[in-house]
Amino acid sequence: RKIIFEKQWFYLDNAIGHIYGTTFEVTSGGNLQPKQEVEETTTETKEAGTDNRNIVDDGKSQKLTHDDIKALKDKGIKGQEIVQQLIENSTTFRDKTEFAQDKYIKKKKKKYEAVITIVKPSTRILSTMYYAREPGKINHLRYDTLAQMLTLGNIHAGNKMIVMETCAGLVLGAVMERMGGYGSIIQMYPGGGPVRAATSCFGFPKPFFDNLHEFPLSKVQSLLSGTFSTETLPADPEENALVEEESNGLSEEKQTCLQETEEEPAPEAPMEINPTEEQDTMDINAEDVEFKENKDKENKENVREKQIKQWERRKKLKEAAALLREKNADGLIVASKFHPTPLLLSLLEFVAPSRPFVVYCQYKEPLLECYTKLRERGGVINLKLSETWLRNYQVLPDRSHPKLTMSGGGGYLLSGITVVLEKGKSDSSNSEALKMEEPSSKRCKLQDLPC
Repeated sequence: RKIIFEKQWFYLDNAIGHIYGTTFEVTSGGNLQPKQEVEETTTETKEAGTDNRNIVDDGKSQKLTHDDIKALKDKGIKGQEIVQQLIENSTTFRDKTEFAQDKYIKKKKKKYEAVITIVKPSTRILSTMYYAREPGKINHLRYDTLAQMLTLGNIHAGNKMIVMETCAGLVLGAVMERMGGYGSIIQMYPGGGPVRAATSCFGFPKPFFDNLHEFPLSKVQSLLSGTFSTETLPADPEENALVEEESNGLSEEKQTCLQETEEEPAPEAPMEINPTEEQDTMDINAEDVEFKENKDKENKENVREKQIKQWERRKKLKEAAALLREKNADGLIVASKFHPTPLLLSLLEFVAPSRPFVVYCQYKEPLLECYTKLRERGGVINLKLSETWLRNYQVLPDRSHPKLTMSGGGGYLLSGITVVLEKGKSDSSNSEALKMEEPSSKRCKLQDLPC
């Protein structure tokens, strides 16, 4: 299929079989050809100005017009030659400083040279791309914040992780990459099913998905209370489709019966029918019978496929429920658009003691509420609410400096470690605390009341 990227379209057929990191050149027709490494011939001593103060950007410095450049492209002239002609036809190029000339050449090469390098997908590349292009899809999760999450969550091979995220599968893919296919992951998802758009971009092999399970958030409370069963699952769209098909089938049968009764000849006057007309009606009836038989076969096959899918889904759900019932997960990561407090309090029940948990939120206030709730509840230590600060630097010879634009914020992280929560002690301590909070007059009145 045709791929459009950075205002350039091409086909990836010729890229199959080449190693990652190969640089291709887009030829006419959108085909890719491996670019041959050509040593850049050092041009003659460049004429450069001392400063740019006398250069005025009035749009008249370039002699080549847009139509001229388009004509050069139509002739099949390569981008390198177009860049060279742009330099030659620029009246202000020689007056620019050496740094400004290099910047000008890089800018024109990026615009006119159709060169593509295919790199191996990784968490760093995908998170940078999503944050630069579509930050709303990943809840504005910045790449350095994601790195902090993976570190604070102590994610490594052999772990049993619970991941709750609404970041298009980016956090899930990052966890899977760290674990390398060893261990198990339970993805909690809201709605009808898990979203894994970014996870599919990692290009993981099939064995990575063998230990990936999913469980709906709507069934967490029933699992904690012990009333969970796969029989009480909400009807899938597939099941609804089955019911509709059956009802449609019944209605069709009723309609055919009604049509037959309506088509019965009235006993008023005998109708004259030609033999040719009789033959045509017989042929039409035979075709209808064949069509109905084929349709019945297709419906039966569809029903079987849907039953198999439903059975597989229930089997996977049972496996995920069995893993959660053990309540020995090695870590919990939450990065969703929902309020973190109810999510965290319910999902911490499935985490073993002395294990880390990390919660991401774009805003600070929900995490502050979550922090106070956890302090009241107990069962956690080393609670930290943090925000990372990121600044990009340009590192070039004689011109290394911080970039003028920087990110305003990459979100906030709440991290901690679970410990055993003794219910008896916590209840007594809470009741004592409540007694102490009550005023003395009220306590006296309550004690003096007769039984």
